[in-house]
Amino acid sequence: MKVAYFPGCCYETSAKEYDLSARLVCKHLGIELVEVPDWNCCGSTAAHSTDRLLALALAGRNLALVERMGLTVAAPCAACYQRLALARVELAGDECVRQKVNELTGYAYRGSAQVKSILEVIADLGEEKVKALVKKPLHGLRVAAYYGCLLLRPAEVQIDDPENPQLMDRVLRWTGAEAVDWTHKAECCGASLAVSNEDVVLPMVARILRAARLSGADCLATACAMCHFNLDLRQPKVSRVFGERYHLPVFYFTQLLGLAMGLSRKETNVHKHIVNTRPLLTRVLGEER
Repeated sequence: MKVAYFPGCCYETSAKEYDLSARLVCKHLGIELVEVPDWNCCGSTAAHSTDRLLALALAGRNLALVERMGLTVAAPCAACYQRLALARVELAGDECVRQKVNELTGYAYRGSAQVKSILEVIADLGEEKVKALVKKPLHGLRVAAYYGCLLLRPAEVQIDDPENPQLMDRVLRWTGAEAVDWTHKAECCGASLAVSNEDVVLPMVARILRAARLSGADCLATACAMCHFNLDLRQPKVSRVFGERYHLPVFYFTQLLGLAMGLSRKETNVHKHIVNTRPLLTRVLGEER
């Protein structure tokens, strides 16, 4: 199966682990990812609040490039997914706006490109296909699947039930892990607000971490670079500010899939996170040779 791949701006830097693990896992699953040529920033989560038309043009140019490829495009980043998917809906439903965007970009986008998250692409393969490739089941690992808000809102582009999503939970169970039932899987982490208003974001992150710990989870799994950034990088500061000791490793769901498929910890880059993943993975998988 061939899929257009939109890596997004942070996948050679702060979210490199997600990009590398997604590419490796997809290769093992028989998904050929073809990177969108000459892609540009999607506008992330904030551009539309400044200028709706220019934000649509950022995403629209990428959609036009995908349309030329004749493939469905998959984005690993939840923010990229939402911006591309929402732009597709808006441009397909408003010919006048689509014409304005085409004038801005210089591309003749017709509105036919299909957009999916990488989570959807993998889940669509089904349990049998994924479980057949599991070599090292993650038995004994209790994971809190964290979706955040961008995969689930607004209604036009949500990939699952916005109140009780299960898509990532199912994929994690296929690895042999236990996906715990918990209360904050769809709560917002604060996203990029952490840059300008950290005092607002730290309590939000604290509530998510507290809920995950109360559920008995050993770790969290996410499908969003910004969510990972807030939950992993800011976890030590949250512990200091609120006086609560947290040590909950935060994985991209593709990293856990890769480990279950027999990929090494070095290949999946789990050693590059802020919260140390080694003690937990050694307990579940044993010492890595």
